[in-house]
Amino acid sequence: MNAYILVAIGGAIGSAARYGAGVLIGRSWGSSFPLATMAVNISGSLLMGLFIGFLARTVPAWQADARLFIAVGLLGGFTTLSSFSLDAVTLIERGEIVQAAIYVLGSVLISIAALFVGLLVMRLGAA
Repeated sequence: MNAYILVAIGGAIGSAARYGAGVLIGRSWGSSFPLATMAVNISGSLLMGLFIGFLARTVPAWQADARLFIAVGLLGGFTTLSSFSLDAVTLIERGEIVQAAIYVLGSVLISIAALFVGLLVMRLGAA
């Protein structure tokens, strides 16, 4: 099957699952703390670790398609933090600790700064 189709279908399912988890947790939690996002990010990272670990142990013939559908599509749609976590752990396991630290700190800090810049640009444009 076409790689883009696998990623798209997986992503649609993952995004719907993320929305559903957010609604379910939001209704039962009822707080302004972003518990739904936190729970999705943690569970998605756990699932990514389990899935990649499974692929590493079994090396199935369908590994490439499964990785696209589940890791990139489904879990990527569910939470991009799972992909981020996998990248960080891969760097750490390779012994590239400095690069891992730069990746983690840079991604988090620069992403937050970029969001602030985007908000600022739009707020100034609306004035």
